[in-house]
Order: sequence, then C-alpha cells, then structure tokens
Amino acid sequence: MSSTKETVLEINLAHLTHNFNYLKSKIADHVKMLAVVKASGYGSDAAIIAKHLEKIGADYFAVAYASEGVILREAGVKIPILVLHPQPVNFPKLIEYKLEPSLYSSRTLREFIKIASLLGEQNYPIHIKFNTGLNRIGFWENDVDYIINQLNATNTVKIVSLLSHLAASEDPNEKEFTIHQINSFKKTSKELIQKLGYTPIMHQSNTSGILNYREAHFDMVRTGIGLYGYGNDAKFDKELKPVASLKSIISQIHRLEPGESVGYNRAFKATDFIKTATVPIGHADGISRQYGNKKGFVIINNQRAYILGNVCMDMIMVDITNIDCKEGDEVIIFDANSNAAKIAEFSGTISYELLTAVSPRVKRTVIEEN
Repeated sequence: MSSTKETVLEINLAHLTHNFNYLKSKIADHVKMLAVVKASGYGSDAAIIAKHLEKIGADYFAVAYASEGVILREAGVKIPILVLHPQPVNFPKLIEYKLEPSLYSSRTLREFIKIASLLGEQNYPIHIKFNTGLNRIGFWENDVDYIINQLNATNTVKIVSLLSHLAASEDPNEKEFTIHQINSFKKTSKELIQKLGYTPIMHQSNTSGILNYREAHFDMVRTGIGLYGYGNDAKFDKELKPVASLKSIISQIHRLEPGESVGYNRAFKATDFIKTATVPIGHADGISRQYGNKKGFVIINNQRAYILGNVCMDMIMVDITNIDCKEGDEVIIFDANSNAAKIAEFSGTISYELLTAVSPRVKRTVIEEN
C-alpha cells in the first residue's frame, strides 16, 4: 500500500549515488567530476543534492547564476562552485561567497578584474569559456591575445580552468561536428596555455560527452542531468536511474453523464458515461497547461489516466473510467517506470522543462535507501 498522502517530490539519494559512481567509472582516475546542480538541482533541491554529492566525492559544483551558489554556500557546501553565466552586477556577491566565475567575453573579464581589484583580491580563481560551436556564450579563438594581455596587466585573478560546451554529443549523426568542437577547444586551449605559462584544468564534456567521447574527458567532466537519470542521456545508457519521483493522490472521484463538462471553460465534455479523478497538483506546481486536454497523463495503478480539460492552478482532472481505483490512491506524475522524458515527449516538450518546473510549494522528501 502506498504511503503517499499528498503531492510530494521524492529524492532518492541511493539512485543519485549509483548514477555518480556509474559515471565516475567511465572516466580515468585523474579526471575530476564536476556536478551541475543549477535550477534547484534540475527541479529537486540543490542543497540536498549538493551536500550528498560533496559527501560521496564530487570535486566541483556548477550553477548557472550567483544566487544559486549563495544558496549552496549558506547550506554549508565547501568545495569550489563554478558560476556558469554570472552577471557583472553580482560580481561583489560572488566574491563575498567565494564563488568562481566563468568569464565569457571581454566585458565580463574586464568588469570582474575591476571589481576584484577594488575588493583587494589577488589570484582570485576564474574560468575562461570558449565558444566552439554552441554559439551561446564564450570567447572566440582569436580572443586569446586579448585575454593574455588583460591577465598580464594584473595579479588580481588567475585562471583555474578553461572550458567549452558540446552542442550535440548525444546525437551520433553529429559526430563530425562534435569532433570539430573537441579539436577546436584543444587548439585554442593549447595556444592560451603556451602564452599563459601554466596549465589550468580543461573541461568540455557533458554527460553524453562522458559516455560517447572519451577523447573529450580532459582533466574534468561536467554532469548534470545524467546525475538525475533523466533526459537524452538516459536513452543511451539504461544504467542511469531517475533520482526524483513526483507523486500525488486522488482527492475525489466524479461520475459524469453524457453532456456534462470538466473544468474551466468546459474544455472537456463527456460524450458517454465516464469517471474522473481530481488530483491536487496544477500549473502552480509545475504541470503546464500544455498537458491538458489529453496531451498529458498520469499513472494510477499502473495505467495511464489522461488529463481532461484545462489544467487548473492547483488541480488536474483525469479520466479513470477504466481504472480500478479509489479516493486516496497514489497518482504518479513521473517515477522510475513512467519517467519524465516519456511524459514530456508525449506532450511535445523535453524532460528538463517538466523537471525544473516543479514549484517550491511541492513538498520534498528524501529516500536514503534503495
């Protein structure tokens, strides 16, 4: 019998440990492991995730923005934290909390040196990001001399890593492009290191890079969604186990006659006798309106129950006409068997969007054991 009594996101730390150790087994002993815990640990709880990963051997963490790094520091996380997309307005706070910025343009490098100098810093750790084809953020190959000139003019900062990001390492049809990215990063890094006079850490691999491109492991690899066992990475390695499960319950059951409707705007109208269940989770909890009108489903007693009508702010109504169930029974939005990738793909989106949308008002619980 299920112990679920309300809408809850379960975080399985045993699965997290399994995924971490499995991915670590794919890299050489000298290669560091950087765990990406941005976006609340991909929708779970960044502090819970990070403290557990720190305990089991993560070398580095990465977040998207400085505010996310502050949360980790205030939770007691000690190991280095890389901020992947810092904004200059937050540089003082970043330094206050001993976070390490990824600098990706002449503006960010200049501004960080300026702020760090005003605060009296010396050899403050920075990371230099190069754009090798993702075309999102990053210095270009011909920026090497500019970077060196800026560094030669100050002792305020010191490069601790060079990084880039693979765009399509999960797609075997894009192998030529990925190899081009890897070679571009090698070439640019070699030039910068020769002029720098010392050798920072190099890292470019995401989770699919870990699994598919050993030549891109370099000194450190980055893994985010692979740790959580969702997304494209899970498609080509079944060893990855979903860490988070989103569950709820049946609050009430209704029996409708033909012509009766469900929810706002009467978006669904019964054409036959049906039975519906109301579930206490809605778009304020992360279940987007795009999942309404039978474009999304939940699992009740191992069967799909499709969402009827429009998703409400706090509730959804699902079709249980052919499902043997009762009020109080468990409803699975996603778990290890009906994972987020399947549900998202059915609704025309990706698992990341579903996972990171789970709102703070959904209670988080931790499962320590298998």
